[in-house]
Amino acid sequence: MQSSFLIPLVKGIDCLSEWTGKLIAWLTLLMVIVTFVIVVMRYVLSIGNVALQESVIYMHSFVFLLGAAYTLKHDGHVRVDIFYRPLSERNKAIINIIGTLFLLIPVAGFIGYISWDYVASSWELKEGSQEAGGLDFRYLLKSALVVMPTLMILQGVAELGRCILVLTGQGHLLEEDVSEHPV
Repeated sequence: MQSSFLIPLVKGIDCLSEWTGKLIAWLTLLMVIVTFVIVVMRYVLSIGNVALQESVIYMHSFVFLLGAAYTLKHDGHVRVDIFYRPLSERNKAIINIIGTLFLLIPVAGFIGYISWDYVASSWELKEGSQEAGGLDFRYLLKSALVVMPTLMILQGVAELGRCILVLTGQGHLLEEDVSEHPV
């Protein structure tokens, strides 16, 4: 009975994290191209462009903030593997539940909470760059401070569901990886 609710929930959130992660990953290529253009403009053509330089900062921020849930989905965050790796799937699930409930969700919730007024104020002002010729939409960059914890909490819910399925002996029902399907 649990699996009828948890499996679609976990797969749906995993699909969202997979989609956002792959979309955000393209920013790394764009970041390299824009950085190359900035270097050529500056050192070959002696031209500076503040907006292009700021765009690299924006892309870098988006990659780290909006790619965090994708990294969590793929178990890419830092942990003490010397203790975790040899554990059984059941014990790993218990540790993941404890970590998600007492670390991930509270910290992400706190980040979202303390960022809310900061981001709302930026939107209210339609805050732009403080630099002449800079980007006029700093409020979009600051919005990632609210989107990141939201995505992390969602992926945390998916991880909790996955762990519950493992503990109830239904973890095998999630073996089909959503990353294998086109999004």
